Amino acid sequence: MNKLVRMVMMAMSLLTAVWALPASAASTIFIVRHAEKVDESRDPLLSERGMQRAQSLAQHLRDAGIRKIYVTEFQRTRLTATPLAELSQVALTPYAAKESGTLSELLQNETGNVLVVGHSNTVATIATALGVRDVKPVADDEYDRLIVIHLQDGKAPAMTILRY
Repeated sequence: MNKLVRMVMMAMSLLTAVWALPASAASTIFIVRHAEKVDESRDPLLSERGMQRAQSLAQHLRDAGIRKIYVTEFQRTRLTATPLAELSQVALTPYAAKESGTLSELLQNETGNVLVVGHSNTVATIATALGVRDVKPVADDEYDRLIVIHLQDGKAPAMTILRY
């Protein structure tokens, strides 16, 4: 029951954050780290817990109107995004993990809602490059942070941090 209440509260917070945007908002960028992986190899698959988290992400963002999904060249980011991509019928768009600055430039020009799946060492960098402040680095054991950044021409970016 506690998990159900937490999930409902998370969904309500997410929807409120998205729906509270003014009509002229240019975009909302959702940034997550890939889900849990099976091991520390260079390009591991997701663990069972990671696959469950990927499904949870898809359920949390299914009504967010995601129009584009960016993933790195590593399969753990693709596997994290695939359930939402299939649910939303959105193709995965690759970006180079080492070029988060280039990705941030692309995101500045996006319209609509976008999901970015990154890594523990890139999530905060991407958010900071979009103009938000005080983004704490993602810990090695942290997989549930969902950063929501609202970008609107002429206004400072607004950030909300959620858990899923």
